[in-house]
Amino acid sequence: MRTKFSSELAALTDELAHMARLAHEAAERAAVAIENADLTAAYEVLALDEQIQADHARCEDRSVLLLALEAPVARDLRNVVTAIQIAEDLSGVAAALSRVADSVVRAFPDPVAPEQITAALTAMAGVVAQLAAAAITAITAQQVPPDTSLIPPDPAMDRLHQQLMRAVADADWTHGNAMAVETALLAHHFERCAVHCVRIGRLIRFFHTGVPLSAQSEET
Repeated sequence: MRTKFSSELAALTDELAHMARLAHEAAERAAVAIENADLTAAYEVLALDEQIQADHARCEDRSVLLLALEAPVARDLRNVVTAIQIAEDLSGVAAALSRVADSVVRAFPDPVAPEQITAALTAMAGVVAQLAAAAITAITAQQVPPDTSLIPPDPAMDRLHQQLMRAVADADWTHGNAMAVETALLAHHFERCAVHCVRIGRLIRFFHTGVPLSAQSEET
């Protein structure tokens, strides 16, 4: 029975790692879609979102069965509960990137924003791709340093977000209110992706060390 339970936990981790790889690919394709007004890349992001949401459902089903049938205790229980939350965060990353892709599709053949804005949005997508890559590493790690933030916030994301908010609020903004709102929404979607990725790092640290997320936010 214990061997079967361990096998199910390993399969659950593999599914999470697969979701993280898909999220990383989606972030990379979102960057291409934004930068080049690339309709194909946008549709690839939407397709990846569908795959991630299907994987999310499978992870939830596997986790519920483990909780209901195996009655895990202590570390095993922490593993399953953490996996459920990580899957939810990866689903959130995919959903946010899907909204970015929707914007590209709606704007096509025009770019979603003026050139200087597009450059900043593309950079934000690149930050998300880096954070998603860090999530893959964290999920598949056998051990983690006890006092280290596994996926620390990237200062570039906050800097780019503030840059875009200043741009759309500037008196010299000449691209209209609709474009200002669209730019703010796109920046928000990327910022939420980053938040989800950082939270994944904290969840994994919680699993390995038992340090609660609230304590980590104070320490790191």
